[in-house]
Amino acid sequence: MAPRLRIGLTGGIASGKSTVTQRFAELGVPVIDADVASRSVVEPGKPGLAQVVQRFGPEVLDALGHLDRRALRARIFNDSDSRRALDAILHPLIRAEMELMAAAAQGPYVVMAIPLLVESGNARARVDRVLVVDVDETLQIQRVQARDGGSPDEARAILGSQASRSARLAEADDVLLNTGSVADLRQAVDHLHEQYLQLAKSSAPRGDLT
Repeated sequence: MAPRLRIGLTGGIASGKSTVTQRFAELGVPVIDADVASRSVVEPGKPGLAQVVQRFGPEVLDALGHLDRRALRARIFNDSDSRRALDAILHPLIRAEMELMAAAAQGPYVVMAIPLLVESGNARARVDRVLVVDVDETLQIQRVQARDGGSPDEARAILGSQASRSARLAEADDVLLNTGSVADLRQAVDHLHEQYLQLAKSSAPRGDLT
C-alpha cells in the first residue's frame, strides 16, 4: 500500500536540501527525488531520450548514446523557447516516474524532493504538505560561490531564476531554517520526522502539527 501522506520538500539552491533528504533516508523514509527521476526518464532506450533527440538533434548525445547534459544546457541557454520545449517533454515524464516510485514505496509517509515544486504552480495537487528548507539569501549566495567558484553576480542570477524566498515561504506548511550547523539541521529533521509519523496516523494529512 502506498504511503498516504506526501511531504513535498523544496528550497532554493544551496539551501541544504541534500542534507535534509539524506537524513530522511537514514531514518527509513522513502525519498522520491525529482533529480533521480529526471535522469531515469532520459536513459538510453527510454521514450524521453528519443523525444529530446527528435527535438534537439543527435548532437545532444555523447559517443555512447547517453544524453550529454552539458551539450543540452548549451542548446537551451538563453533560449526560452527551447527551454519551454524541453520542459514540455520532460516534466510530464518526470512526474509520472515519481508517481510510480511513490506508489511502490513503503511506510507511513514519503518525501517528494522537488526543487521546482513552488515554480510548478500545482504543489497542492502533488503533495499533502510543503516543507521548505530556508536560508538567508546572503548566506545562500556565499554557499553557491563556495560550491561553484563563481562570482556573486552569477550566484544572484541563479537565485533570480528560481522562485523567491518569500514565494516559497508563502507556500510552506513547515520550514527548516538552515542557518546553523549540519548537526542542527539533522536534529531538526529528526524532530519533524516524529511529527510526521504522528500526522500520518491521522485522517487529515494537512492538519496542524503540534
